[in-house]
Amino acid sequence: MVRDGYFYALGMGVIAILLWLITQKPALILLPILLALCFLWFFRDPERIIPTGPGEIVSPADGVITQSEWIETSAGSRLRLSIFLSVFDVHVNRAPVSGTVRAVEYREGQFMNAMSSMSAVNNEQTLVVIDAGDCEVSYKQIAGLLARRIICNVKVGDHVVRGQRVGMIKFGSRVDVLIPADAVPKVGMATHVRGGSTVLAVMPQPTGETVDISAEVAS
Repeated sequence: MVRDGYFYALGMGVIAILLWLITQKPALILLPILLALCFLWFFRDPERIIPTGPGEIVSPADGVITQSEWIETSAGSRLRLSIFLSVFDVHVNRAPVSGTVRAVEYREGQFMNAMSSMSAVNNEQTLVVIDAGDCEVSYKQIAGLLARRIICNVKVGDHVVRGQRVGMIKFGSRVDVLIPADAVPKVGMATHVRGGSTVLAVMPQPTGETVDISAEVAS
């Protein structure tokens, strides 16, 4: 459970108690109680089995892949996978690879529908770039129509481990992942992925090494 969930639920609990003390009407306290339960459920943070195969890039978020396209960046061609998180998904974000954080760039913006292709350009967002040694993988936390706060818990110079919790976006959002051109994709459009456990792609390994791609991909 993310700590914020307890705070929101506690606030609703206080409101329910005050309404009961003032009105003594059970019907009036039903809504704040239901909201308290919803907040506890929304801010859940389940444990995940993290794949351990060499070169595996895991999903940084729960949700559905809504876009898959090649883009050109200053570092070369990248495959961009866009993951849409509904209010029903776990909103804790996880590191897609192990490595050193080389950049953290926050940018203010709008709060367009995260399903829109323009949300990656216009919406409030935080870009995190991770140097994994043999490659560079980045992910972008993008605010959505309801999401009003992006939480990023890493800074430049931090060492992160694949599947490590690195932040969250509150109330519906989108996370983009930029994967090196030579990575082998393991998911496609409309695939439902789970943060920290679904393998999105596998980086090719040096000759003589075997890549373990046996990790189960959530569908």
